[in-house]
Amino acid sequence: MRGFAILGVVAIALTTAACSRTKGANVVAFDGVFYKGKVQAERSNRKDFTATVRPVSVQALTGARAAGRHEGIKHCIFYYGTSDIAWVVGPDTPPEQLQLVGDTLTFRGSCME
Repeated sequence: MRGFAILGVVAIALTTAACSRTKGANVVAFDGVFYKGKVQAERSNRKDFTATVRPVSVQALTGARAAGRHEGIKHCIFYYGTSDIAWVVGPDTPPEQLQLVGDTLTFRGSCME
């Protein structure tokens, strides 16, 4: 009986270790696809930011939009305590106006105080 308990703990530890190698803190899944997200803002003005997610394909644009929104919201909550964003180019932008270069989708917005 004790052997099964030890075996169970080892199995859980291995599963957790495998998950941590495949998914980092800036990797999120939307519509079953994992996207790597990143937000950039000047230190002097964290309010205005650029959020990028990749890899993006035209077929998985819905998930990529959600991932980009998620990155912007995380940024604004961290620096301003709010999830309100005025998007210049964002998740509600018409598909033909999105900034998609290669496999990277770029959103721009401002955190609302």
